[in-house]
Amino acid sequence: MSHHANPRSLLTPAMRGVLDRIARAGHPPMHALSPDQAKRAYEAGAGVLDIPPHKLARVEDLAIPTRDGHQIPARLYAPARPDQGMLPVLLYFHGGGFTVGSVATHDALCRHLAHLSHGAVVSVDYRLAPQWKFPTAVEDAWDSLVWLREQGQTLGLDTTRIAVGGDSAGGTLAAVTAIGARDDDWPLCLQLLFYPGCAGHQNTPSHHTFAKGFLLEEAHINYFFGHYLHTPADRDDWRFAPLDGRGEDGFERDLDGVAPAWIGLAECDPLTDEGVRYADKLRMSGVAVDLEIYAGVVHGFIQFGRAIPEALTSHNDAARALRAAWQR
Repeated sequence: MSHHANPRSLLTPAMRGVLDRIARAGHPPMHALSPDQAKRAYEAGAGVLDIPPHKLARVEDLAIPTRDGHQIPARLYAPARPDQGMLPVLLYFHGGGFTVGSVATHDALCRHLAHLSHGAVVSVDYRLAPQWKFPTAVEDAWDSLVWLREQGQTLGLDTTRIAVGGDSAGGTLAAVTAIGARDDDWPLCLQLLFYPGCAGHQNTPSHHTFAKGFLLEEAHINYFFGHYLHTPADRDDWRFAPLDGRGEDGFERDLDGVAPAWIGLAECDPLTDEGVRYADKLRMSGVAVDLEIYAGVVHGFIQFGRAIPEALTSHNDAARALRAAWQR
């Protein structure tokens, strides 16, 4: 994303209207709040512009054990099974900068993806900063995949057809989990990434172009990562930055053999450039990638379905990618 003299002119009229309404509401910015206040504010506002929750045949709260003895909440969403067969499943990690967000904030999205894809979704409440710093969220995501592989069949899920996905920070977790699955020779059908964070340092042109006034601001990113990371050195760990982070050997992680990817980006988003670069790196490694860039919308748009038509378009595109991956 090159510099644009008037980046606000890129916004769709509907998107510009949403941002104007948010500005007029006058709420304090999240980066001015304590982490607990930020969590409550995000929970309170998450459903305002989202679509109504879709009714499903099955919604079930779960508990997933982790390596350190904790139980993290999760929720299973599943459509009806006409033939009573096993359902393919998407393991989903919500966004929120590793600091805010929950299964509840992404309930409508996960319900809709289950409905549209004709598969199940397991949404994970991984532990959040600042109480739980890096790499706890990464470990929770991995432990969730391990648990799903071991226990999925008891829930009517086809553990040979697992996809991983997430938005924003959850997209980071999904990408990292996909690399770990490749390392352990656990085949995944797809990694479904909505505007994932991929890079260790926020220095691309899109970070500069959309640093302020486009919902996810530079101050928010610094706030989230300040709570999540122990030290600046964590930025160079591949588990935080799958694009350019390094492993214990000091080298960037190769992406050969990771799961195929569907990547949905927002044009007017600080994270757009690193998402494009991650798609390019995957392709250079021989990984099949379907990249969609939704014009004129901002980070977080997939949860604005009441106001932004591109949200529903992205849901349908993602579900189509899931159906195709599960049929391969």
